[in-house]
Amino acid sequence: MLAGCSRDAAPAAGGATPTGGEPAAQSTAHFDQHSYAEPGKVRIEDLALELAVDFDNRQLGGSATYTLDWVDPQATQLVLDTRDLTIEKVVGEREDGKWVDLAFDMAQAQPPLGSKLVIEAPQRSERIRVTYRTAPEASGLQWLTPAMTAGGEQPFMFSQSQQIHARSWVPLQDTPQVRFTYTAHVTSPKDVMVLMSADNDPQAERDGDYTFKMPQPIPSYLLAIAAGDLVFEPIGERSGVWAEPSMVAKAAEEFADTEKMIDVTEALYGPYRWERYDMLVLPPSFPYGGMENPRLSFITPTVIVGDKSLVSLIAHELAHSWSGNLVTFATANHGWLNEGVTSYVEGRIVEELYGKERADMETVIARNALREGIGEMSDEAQSLAIRPGVEPAVDAPMGDVAYDKGAWFLSFLEDRFGRAEFDAFLRQYFDHFAFQGIDSNTFIEYASENLLAKYPGKVTRAELEQWIYEPGIPESAPEVASPRLDAVDAARKAWLDGGELPAKSATEAWTTQEWVHFVEGLPDTLSTAQLAALDAAYAFTGTANGEVAQRWYPLAVRSGYGEADAAIAVFLKRVGRRKLIMPTYEALAATPEGLALAEDVLAQARPGYHPITTGSVDAVIAKAKGDDTVATPAD
Repeated sequence: MLAGCSRDAAPAAGGATPTGGEPAAQSTAHFDQHSYAEPGKVRIEDLALELAVDFDNRQLGGSATYTLDWVDPQATQLVLDTRDLTIEKVVGEREDGKWVDLAFDMAQAQPPLGSKLVIEAPQRSERIRVTYRTAPEASGLQWLTPAMTAGGEQPFMFSQSQQIHARSWVPLQDTPQVRFTYTAHVTSPKDVMVLMSADNDPQAERDGDYTFKMPQPIPSYLLAIAAGDLVFEPIGERSGVWAEPSMVAKAAEEFADTEKMIDVTEALYGPYRWERYDMLVLPPSFPYGGMENPRLSFITPTVIVGDKSLVSLIAHELAHSWSGNLVTFATANHGWLNEGVTSYVEGRIVEELYGKERADMETVIARNALREGIGEMSDEAQSLAIRPGVEPAVDAPMGDVAYDKGAWFLSFLEDRFGRAEFDAFLRQYFDHFAFQGIDSNTFIEYASENLLAKYPGKVTRAELEQWIYEPGIPESAPEVASPRLDAVDAARKAWLDGGELPAKSATEAWTTQEWVHFVEGLPDTLSTAQLAALDAAYAFTGTANGEVAQRWYPLAVRSGYGEADAAIAVFLKRVGRRKLIMPTYEALAATPEGLALAEDVLAQARPGYHPITTGSVDAVIAKAKGDDTVATPAD
């Protein structure tokens, strides 16, 4: 999609959980293959962090104190997920308030899960504290020198915890089956502002000493921290932008509709439960479009293009405040419950604010990409989830299938039941499962009772299961047409058939969505004369629009259009967002000449890339060279 993120609990009785209220009971009935934790025995209820930011050594150091709920009366061990952490000490609080040393064992690392930390707690301490420090190469942290920032004066650090990178900067039960509240005390150099996915104060003084509180329980992948030369610009009463000084005004102008987005979503799906919704614009090296950290979404600067054409990404990250942050997948194998539902809600926000025509264009583009790619996937990868009791052969799909097939499924339900009826259901769904993690079967059971039984004869349970558990796109999928994209198709065809390029008077009014559709519909390769004609007319090479660049540059590479090589190198070194750069790296790796360019660019870009991005590019280059020992990093 143009907007996207970083691409099993049983239902509890009752309704909404108010802001700051008690979370619903969490089930541990489902095994999370991505975590060593044993939440069926003991569960973290609250996390208290004491951290120091050390830019010189590229480390966070300090302690994590856990308030625990010993679920199993026989349990005497706390098992935590870690990756590349140095554990210095573990203590537990006795009933008399004194802290005593606890024995612990750090197992040998097993990629990609990391190392299991087993803490012996024979007294079942209500609180346990781990003193630790991170590794300079922690997969969930990126450290930028001043030269890698917009301002060029202060260093920058930020986290990316999803999916299983939180364990690289805090020892945790790193599974969405566990939700916890947290507080933090963070020290840093005095000229650096620190922010977290918590109650950031827009009026905070930059003094190197910061405290935070997150009263709503969150899963570990939503734990976030950032530090750098950051200032705040308000947008509305409960929304605003944090960014480097040179970027903040431009970002605030681009995202000026954020408060309206909150109002629209509340009207559709119920109250916003996280108090503030602020955004942090990160350096271009951020590996994703956005990350929905509660109260502080992390946003790529690549969507700031001056015309609000890419702010559906903001709608997406905001929508996660209901689908994902509030109602969460119980494990990553049910990723569509986060991303598919969010993509559907995103579309509804875009339609309300920018009109059905724009929403339909974005839907058509997303569905075209899904159709093009899904046939190359295994049957299991084409499914939104794996049937209960079936062992997954591949990891959870979190790309177009989770996002776009998931959104299409909800559009199917809307189409069959009617928009008003489906909106009421979805609002009830968010209330009922607030602050819980659920799985796909729980969704099916809930929809069967609250949609299928309530409106009989419209959808069968077999259709629900086909959409979720079967490969492909069901024949029942509703279609969306876009007259504006149809006009783009006609203009492109006319040129390819030997006619003239679309007149400037027509293309001047084209939006990013139309340009993306125009380039996406071109053949896999063109002659250099054709590419030169397109460049002369529309200046694709060197474009500041990353959505166009990610489609134009692979075409240029495949077509042997060497005139674009210099701009490609600049683009790949400037941008670290994987969605935008990986198609070009993959195209380059397909030929010896392109592979040499890819390796040269990566060598120069590596210091500014996030470890997640570096790992992805390394894997593509290694595969092209026949080296299967380099694995794509876990997201």
